[in-house]
Amino acid sequence: MNLAGQSLKFENGQWIAGGLISCHFVQDCGRNPLVTAGSVLPPETGISGGVDRREAQRLRRRNQQLEEENNLLRLKVDILLDMVRKLSETTAESHLMEKELDELKSVSRRRK
Repeated sequence: MNLAGQSLKFENGQWIAGGLISCHFVQDCGRNPLVTAGSVLPPETGISGGVDRREAQRLRRRNQQLEEENNLLRLKVDILLDMVRKLSETTAESHLMEKELDELKSVSRRRK
């Protein structure tokens, strides 16, 4: 799996990313930091260990923006589906009225 430009792999119950190993249990490493050859990285560095706070903030903002855009698009799709449903109903009613009109014309011609 790739995340923020880092390759991640779940192996033997642990996340491995670019030489970094994430602790699987909190009691193993405390607050679930990332562990590498003898050093511990604070948890705010993220799974990849290479994402700084500004990049994480930028990604959170972008995620929020995409979620808002997704919500707007869902709303637009719902509106369009309602419009199609109403158009279908109106078209069906129109065809029924045309059929009734044709039948009335036919009855009228027979009387003449």
